[in-house]
Amino acid sequence: MAELTHAQIWQVMESRILPKVIKPARYIGNEWNAVHKDWQQAEVKMAFAFPDVYEVGMSHLGTRILYHLVNSYDNYVMERVFAPWIDMEEQMRRYEIPLLSLESGRPLRDFDVVGFTLQYEMSYSNILNMLDLSGIPLYSAERSEQDPLIIAGGPCAYNPEPLADFIDMFLIGESEEQLPELLALISQGKQQGWDKATLLARAAAIGGIYVPSFYSVEYQADGRIKAFKPVRDDVPATISKRIVRDLDQAYFPEAAIVPAMEIVHDRVMLEVLRGCSRGCRFCQAGMLYRPVRERTPETLLRQAQAQLAATGYDEVALTSLSTGDYTCVQPVVTTLVQEYGAKGVGVSLPSLRIDSFDVGLAEEVQKVRKTGLTFAPEAGTQRLRDVINKNVSEEDLIRTARSAFSKGWSSIKLYFMIGLPTEEQADIEGIAALAKKVADIGIEAGRRNVTVTVSTSSFVPKPHTPFQWEPQENIPSLRAKQEYLRGKLRDRRIRYKWHDSETSFLEAVFAKGDRRLGKALAIAHSKGCKFDGWSEQFKNAAWLEALQEAGLDPHFYANRVLEYDELLPWDHIDSGVSKRFLAAEHQKAIKGTTTSDCRHNDCYVCGVCQELDVKIDLKGGGTVAN
Repeated sequence: MAELTHAQIWQVMESRILPKVIKPARYIGNEWNAVHKDWQQAEVKMAFAFPDVYEVGMSHLGTRILYHLVNSYDNYVMERVFAPWIDMEEQMRRYEIPLLSLESGRPLRDFDVVGFTLQYEMSYSNILNMLDLSGIPLYSAERSEQDPLIIAGGPCAYNPEPLADFIDMFLIGESEEQLPELLALISQGKQQGWDKATLLARAAAIGGIYVPSFYSVEYQADGRIKAFKPVRDDVPATISKRIVRDLDQAYFPEAAIVPAMEIVHDRVMLEVLRGCSRGCRFCQAGMLYRPVRERTPETLLRQAQAQLAATGYDEVALTSLSTGDYTCVQPVVTTLVQEYGAKGVGVSLPSLRIDSFDVGLAEEVQKVRKTGLTFAPEAGTQRLRDVINKNVSEEDLIRTARSAFSKGWSSIKLYFMIGLPTEEQADIEGIAALAKKVADIGIEAGRRNVTVTVSTSSFVPKPHTPFQWEPQENIPSLRAKQEYLRGKLRDRRIRYKWHDSETSFLEAVFAKGDRRLGKALAIAHSKGCKFDGWSEQFKNAAWLEALQEAGLDPHFYANRVLEYDELLPWDHIDSGVSKRFLAAEHQKAIKGTTTSDCRHNDCYVCGVCQELDVKIDLKGGGTVAN
């Protein structure tokens, strides 16, 4: 079939494809506040690629920020593309339609840059599938000078090695300042006629950019890494993350896109703070996004006013890793409710810790509409909560539940992890006991329709955390714990949900994996693996076959204890938190010793503030340089 013109592609899309797929609104664009720019006038054309469906990607705050940031420049254009669902892909392949951007409907291969965001290891197969649908060679070494530059960033970029064969460069850290710098360099390269090798070399000199083709890896006979080193003299041995020092000065859109269909988080999202100093030892985000930086109330209220006026949303979510820790959360919530409550605009706090929960604040938030409450004790006993440094007690949860039920709430969700380091049977029994205590408190408070939802996920050891050296518990053991909880939580007041252990196993493989996994990923793609984070699409047998055909033992990555002096696949990526600090925290975990929040206690010298030369202004919000 001859290659179709732009007009012919859209004629086929509108007449033959879109009428046959569920949720065609995923693919048509033209939403309120979407940016349409003159394609020909743009010096650099970038596609922002989210490797999941539209309603997931459009709920991601980072997508909203970078999309409007890049389009705020007159000489750049950024358009969006999401992974097409199974029915849409089938029609695209049938009619030989390439993957198209939403704004102009142009094929991805026509862009200068395609940038993937790496939010979840289980989206990696979608990245390869999207490249394949675009007609772009999967391997960076096989792409020509005419092919787009393929870049990637996000939390999973802190271990970029499993994708090293497919990505031209990784952006490490926060991109609000870094990405415009890169686009300016690409613009310069186009004007001066640089080839791709020259562009990559110049980009590697920008702080926080990792070009995997400029580095080589050697392995020991037992499979561990022997050496990782640059193959050029002009690239750094270690790539340090970029951060935005002052959130008040950082770009934030005033007119976010209003989706044409319902999405997962369909509301105004305001980022009240970035980072977390609580120090939960399993939490990768809590380590990667240090130091803590806050926005001032004045900035947040101004952003809320602009976003509500531009979107018509009826909900404002104050987002962060731990919104209850925001210094000015009470006055900001009170002001938002006073200003917009009468207009039917609600306020939500999607990230609250048990020990920072304030029932008065919750009542203020729920004046417009009342929803359930969600808390994450993470472990069933105090011993294990001390191991993971959760720093909340059973008394905190009981007090919080009693306050909530007494004020009219009847639904509480509790999140736990199973398979945590040092976990014992008593810790699993503690999950069931804690859930029943919370349900009993609801009954005592006179709530007839009490519902306690217990959700358990399997612990996945993540890079750049104190538990990065820990193995993941094996699948049969995790299943046994899930079955035990199913039996113990047979109570009409309690609902039990759990995550698939096979998916968690593969997540651990790629979270802790090295460059050799690229071969397995390509084989899995050829076997039809995609949307691995969706249980109905996950092909566990195909993945195991792919790993075997690649000559890799997945247990080597997921279930092996790592040594402190071992060279780890991600050691060349500097998150700012020192390996010495992580090892010290790991030792404290084994001893069951906690570390308090450094925002309100002594500095534990994790390395972030020392390396970045910053200090935190707790009273006024914001971060200022020393």
